[in-house]
Amino acid sequence: MKFTRRERRPAETGPYYKQRSWQLSAGFIGIVVVVGGIAGLLSGPGASADGTNSAASEGPLSKASATKDGRPKGCDTDDSAGSALPKAAPKDVTWRTLGVARVPVSASAGPTLIQGPLWWCYAHTPAGAALAAHIIPSQMSGSHWRTVTEQQVVAGQGRQMFEFQRATVANTDAQSDGAAVASYAGFSVTSYTESAATVRLLLKSAQGYAATNISLRWSGGDWKVRPDDNGSLHSPVSSVQSTNGFTLWGV
Repeated sequence: MKFTRRERRPAETGPYYKQRSWQLSAGFIGIVVVVGGIAGLLSGPGASADGTNSAASEGPLSKASATKDGRPKGCDTDDSAGSALPKAAPKDVTWRTLGVARVPVSASAGPTLIQGPLWWCYAHTPAGAALAAHIIPSQMSGSHWRTVTEQQVVAGQGRQMFEFQRATVANTDAQSDGAAVASYAGFSVTSYTESAATVRLLLKSAQGYAATNISLRWSGGDWKVRPDDNGSLHSPVSSVQSTNGFTLWGV
C-alpha cells in the first residue's frame, strides 16, 4: 500500500496533554481525549472529572495479594515460550469491546482473569506483554480508571502525573457512535527481558497506519504499564509507511 507524501507540520510546543497531536493519538488506544487542560482540576486528590470520588480499592495485584511464587492467587499461565519473540499472533485470539476500543484477548497469553474492571494475569512472555500493552491503556477512558491505574500502572512520578491529568477528563465508558478512531492492526515486541518489555503497537485509521510504543514492567506478578515521567502512557504516535516488522492481527 502506498501513501502520499504529506506536508510536514511544525512541531507543537507546550505540555503534551494540551497538544492536538496527543489529543488525537489518545483516541487511538482508548485514552480519553483531553479537552479541558489541567485548569479543570476539580476538588483535589481523589476527585474525578464528573465530581465523584472513586478511590482505587484493594485488588488482586496489590502487594498483599502476592503469593510465594510471585504470582497473585488464582493466576496461572503457560510461560513455556520463555523469552522467544513471537513470530505470529497467538492462534487463540478473540476480540472484545473494552470501553472505547476493541482489544485482542488470548486464553494462552492473557488476560486469563477478569475481575470487575481489571483484566489481568498475563503470560510471563513477550506475547503476554504484547496483550497487556493493548489492554491496560484501553481501560483508562472509563469510570474505573483509578482502580486500573492503582493495580496495573507502575507506581512513581509518572503515575502521579497521569492521575493528575486524567482527573480533569470526563469518563467515557463506551463509544458514543459505535465507530473507533482507529483499530489495532499489529504489534512488535522491540525489547524484552524477564523484568521489562517495550511493545510497539501498529494502529490503522482512515488516514493510514501509525505506531506508538508502550513500556511495561513485570511487577507484583504481572505485566504493568510504566508511564513516562510526564504522565504519558505511550510514546508520541507517528505515521508509518509500511507494516514490515510488525506481527499483524489479520483483522
